[in-house]
Amino acid sequence: MPVLKVQTNAEVADKQKMMEDATELLSQILRKPIQYIMVIVETNVDMLFAGNDKPLAYVELKSIGLSENETTYISADLCNFLEERIKVPKDRIYIEFADAKRDMFGWNGGTF
Repeated sequence: MPVLKVQTNAEVADKQKMMEDATELLSQILRKPIQYIMVIVETNVDMLFAGNDKPLAYVELKSIGLSENETTYISADLCNFLEERIKVPKDRIYIEFADAKRDMFGWNGGTF
């Protein structure tokens, strides 16, 4: 049930392709099946970081079983991905990680 949400003020030329590639990346780094991964990308969001509106991104990653031991590596992978795809420098990206409890995340009329 990983959910990746990216909010950015940057332009994204091919949002569909970016979401598909982000899905593949998450499947690999989290070792989760693609059919459970959700990716949300919001572009042209009014945002400021360090007092200016140069390209930036705020990212949320929520997943059942997300380990604190993995967040450094995941952060590197996601920052590299976003810097390559939408040209947001790594030092202008914040990522919020959240480990979801199975019984606190609903799907298909029940919970995980």
